Amino acid sequence: MIAMQLKLLVPVLIILMVISTISLPVSAAADSNERVIHTQGNGEVITTPDRVEISLAVVTEHADVRTAQRDNANQMSSAMDALKRAGLTSEDMKTTGYSIYTVTKSVDPKTGMRLPAEEQIEVYRVTNTLLVTMKDTARAGEIIDIAVENGANKVNYISFTLSDEKEKALRATALQNAVADSRADADVVAAALGLTVRDVKEVTIGGGFYPVVSRMYDSMMVPAAMERAETPIEPGEVKVTATVSITYLC
Repeated sequence: MIAMQLKLLVPVLIILMVISTISLPVSAAADSNERVIHTQGNGEVITTPDRVEISLAVVTEHADVRTAQRDNANQMSSAMDALKRAGLTSEDMKTTGYSIYTVTKSVDPKTGMRLPAEEQIEVYRVTNTLLVTMKDTARAGEIIDIAVENGANKVNYISFTLSDEKEKALRATALQNAVADSRADADVVAAALGLTVRDVKEVTIGGGFYPVVSRMYDSMMVPAAMERAETPIEPGEVKVTATVSITYLC
């Protein structure tokens, strides 16, 4: 009885193996005939910065290192106290650099002429750098003026950026614009070929970008004793961008 069942089962297994062998090329052929359109979309959003970073510094020099340190500390304390009175908090300010090194004074500051070797002197230069970060970008010029009037004598740079919350929100909008841009191209190409976009096969999201708008001040500020003039600072605009690459099925 068992031998008879085995004899009946063998032909069935052979038939199933043949069907399986025939089906594989058919499936592969179906995939190779798949009609797709691949497009890339770009999206952007133009906005104004909602955060500003100002790098300020106090630079002092003296032949005696302790005097240079003391003068620097007094000037920086005066500048920070004035900024706090203007509404900034300790969280808005942080020290980002402090250095002491010797400098050879080889040029007469009055005449601009190079001094003879025997008249050249070495002094200690102390630099204390403070980074101010705030959301009110319109106050950038005011903050610079307050700092300079109260001890700061160098501005390294000003950077206008976006807060994390605003950058994420605008990134989402830029991505939506990029997808719409990609789909518009796909619809135009499909219509020209007599086809219709029916689905999405694959999506790749590209990196977003927004520039940091910087204003460089690579020089010592004018003495605070000179006539005060309000510093005009314009933040300008930034673009938040996004890209997508989408493969559509037709």
